[in-house]
Amino acid sequence: MWERIFTILRKEFRSVLRDPRMRIVIIGLPVLQTLIFGYAVTLDVRHVRMVLVDRDNTPASRALAAGFTASGYFDVVSRTLDEAAASAAIDDARAAAILRINAGFQADLAAGRPAAAQLIVDGSDSNNARFVLNYAAVIARSFNAGLVPVVRPVGRVELQPRAWFNADLESRNFYVPGIIATLVMLVSLMLTSMAIVREKEVGTIEQIMVTPIRPVEFILGKCAPFAVIGYINVFMVTLLGVLWFDIPLRGNLGLLLLGATCFLLSTLGIGLFISTVSQTQQQAMMTTFFFFFPAMLLSGFVYPIANMPEVVQWLTFLNPLRYFLVIIRSVFLKGAGLDVLWTQIAALLALGTVVMGFAVSRFHKTLA
Repeated sequence: MWERIFTILRKEFRSVLRDPRMRIVIIGLPVLQTLIFGYAVTLDVRHVRMVLVDRDNTPASRALAAGFTASGYFDVVSRTLDEAAASAAIDDARAAAILRINAGFQADLAAGRPAAAQLIVDGSDSNNARFVLNYAAVIARSFNAGLVPVVRPVGRVELQPRAWFNADLESRNFYVPGIIATLVMLVSLMLTSMAIVREKEVGTIEQIMVTPIRPVEFILGKCAPFAVIGYINVFMVTLLGVLWFDIPLRGNLGLLLLGATCFLLSTLGIGLFISTVSQTQQQAMMTTFFFFFPAMLLSGFVYPIANMPEVVQWLTFLNPLRYFLVIIRSVFLKGAGLDVLWTQIAALLALGTVVMGFAVSRFHKTLA
C-alpha cells in the first residue's frame, strides 16, 4: 500500500516541479504577493495631500496648520488664497483635502469666541474620507487643549483609551496574517483542482484505473504533495511577515500548524471535488476562482462578518477560511492557546472531514 502511495506521490511531485513556471507559482508567487499585499492592503491613511487657504496668516492660524503637518497625516502641497485654484486641486486629484482658515481666526480666539476653520475632504473615497475627518478632529482637540487652560471640575471623567494586542492600531498587523491564509487557500485549491483533470486531459486516468492501486491510495498520493507545498507556503509567508513586516508572532507555532492542517484538509477536499467535476484544466481553474473570491469576501478578511446581513452571516459558517483567519490572527496578535481556539479548530476539522469525504465519494463515482 505505502509503496503504491509513494509512487503516486513521487510522480505528482515530479509533474508539478518539472515545469519552471510552476515552481515560480508555488514558491515565488506567494512571496511576491505577500510583499505586494503587505504594502498595498492597508487602511492606514497617511500623507494626505492638502491645500492650505489661510486668510488670517497669524501665529494662531499658522499653529493650527502646523498641527496638521506635524501629525504626519497631512502634507501641504499648495498654499493659496484663490478658492477656485484650491477646488481645482481636488478636481484634478492633486489634493484630497482643503484646510480653510478665515480672516479673524486669532482675534476670535483672543476674544473667547469660537474660531471657525473648515476642512473640505474629497468624499469620492468614503473610507479614506472618514479616516481623514477623524484625524482632523483629533488634531483640532489637541490644538484646543494647548490654547485653553485646563480646569478640573469635581467629578471630571478622564478617558484613557488603550488598544490591546495592536497598540499602534497598525492595519498591516491585521491584514498580513490574513494574507497568509488566503494565499495558502488559493495555491492549494489551484494545484489540487487540476490534479485529476490533468490525468484526464493527457489520457492517463484510464491507465491508472486498470492498475492495482485503490482510490484511497490514489487520492493520498495526489493530495500529499499539495499539503507539503501548503506547509512550505505557511512557513515562507510567516517568516516574511515576521522578519520583513515585523508582524508579532506571540502564539505557539505548533498551534498554527495544527490549524493549517485542518484548513488544508478542507481546501484539498474542495480542490479534489472541483477536479472530479471538471473536464479540463481551464474549467478547473475557472471554478476555483469562482469559489475563491466569494470565500475571501465572506471570510472577514476585508469586511467584518458582523456587518453583513444575517442570512449571509449564516453562510459564512460553511467557509473554512473564516475559521482559519480567526486562528491565525489570534496566534499572531493575541498569543491565544488551544483553550481559546479549540472551537475554531474543531469546526475546521468537522468541515474538512465532511468535504473530503464528499470529494472521495464523488471520486469513487467518477472512476465507476
